[in-house]
Amino acid sequence: MKFDHVAINVTDIARSVTWYSERLGAKVLYQDATWGLLDVGGSKLALTIPDQHPAHVAFDLGADPGEELFRKGKTHRDGSISYYVNDPDGNAVEFIHYPAT
Repeated sequence: MKFDHVAINVTDIARSVTWYSERLGAKVLYQDATWGLLDVGGSKLALTIPDQHPAHVAFDLGADPGEELFRKGKTHRDGSISYYVNDPDGNAVEFIHYPAT
């Protein structure tokens, strides 16, 4: 397992993508009206709309994600599969798997 990304909630994806790109030199990996994924200094930052995803930290489960992923997981638009849990303080943690293509 390894760190994959952190996601923060924003009110306007396009505005936030522009801000992170201009201020921090972020490279846009993906963007639509409800979600943006940026590379900022070699780390991934997801910009999300609050009713689409919670703010969270995500970990890639790697090549052997375990059966819990397939019981609890949801398939996303990019083909990844993930599920969320809350840590003891209520923070959202996403476990994600990117199937080999």
